[in-house]
Amino acid sequence: MQSILENIAKHVALTQQEQELFLSKTETKPFKAKTILLSSGEIATCTYFVNSGILRSFNINDNIIEHVLHFACEGWWIGDMYSYISGKPGNLFLEVLEDAEVVIITKENQQQLYQEIPKLERFFRILAENSLVSHQERLMDNLSLTAEERFEKFCSKYPTLIQKVPQKHIASYIGVTPEFFSKMKARLLKKN
Repeated sequence: MQSILENIAKHVALTQQEQELFLSKTETKPFKAKTILLSSGEIATCTYFVNSGILRSFNINDNIIEHVLHFACEGWWIGDMYSYISGKPGNLFLEVLEDAEVVIITKENQQQLYQEIPKLERFFRILAENSLVSHQERLMDNLSLTAEERFEKFCSKYPTLIQKVPQKHIASYIGVTPEFFSKMKARLLKKN
């Protein structure tokens, strides 16, 4: 539980009593790799903080092609924010890629915490702002950078994932086919 409190402390200071109240409104659970935490069409009622392991969010288009939106490793948050905020069915899947321990906070408990510890509203606003900036940056990268440049940015952003995540998921994240990714990676290795 220390990891999530350290994550919060980056933005707001909680008293010991507030920390205990916050933790009482969360649930920590282990999950095995390949566990689906949320399926497309479901309403997201919680968000997840990763204590250990790796999760991904993705959708599947009409041609049954997966598009990875995010990876979350230790110390990161993940969820289907569209569904969580709107209360409508989402179009994302959340999957555990590597055995994980996650802290779960329900929307109901988060709303209660806003009332009981108002500074948590600031913390979650900062998370939302950072997420918005990251989404905009990724969208602009997808529009203006080459696949090689997007891969280099991925390596910078997620250095620990290169060896842990299947290549097909990395290819999907940067917006290329696994075949193209394999050829591109071989070219990059020859350069270096």
